[in-house]
Amino acid sequence: MLIPRRVITWARILLPVYLVAVGFIVFSPSDDSGSGFLEWLAEALGEPGYAAVEFTANIVMFVPFGVLVRLATARPSWWMILALGFLTTVTIELTQLALPSRFSTVSDVIANTLGTAVGLAAVWLATRRR
Repeated sequence: MLIPRRVITWARILLPVYLVAVGFIVFSPSDDSGSGFLEWLAEALGEPGYAAVEFTANIVMFVPFGVLVRLATARPSWWMILALGFLTTVTIELTQLALPSRFSTVSDVIANTLGTAVGLAAVWLATRRR
């Protein structure tokens, strides 16, 4: 997989920006007012909707993690990036245990790790030789 130098440079620029945005999302006080888009979508889907929407949102939030870490690092192994995604989300969830306005769940760890894997797969698909 030969990745153009400019793609690597952009990934290295965007990775810290992405991580700051994720930090803001996962450590900001949660809004229990029900006025957010995810709450609206979950309500539209019915009772089991919120869990499905939240799980899917966590997957989507970590897809860029897999993509950017893979593109920003030199010749990483996929399992190391997957482990880094897992450890990052475990760190987030453990930190959220100490925050009274946040909730820590195992399903978030699973979803975020799955999102990292999807990001890795996307890079692999985009860069494989035919």
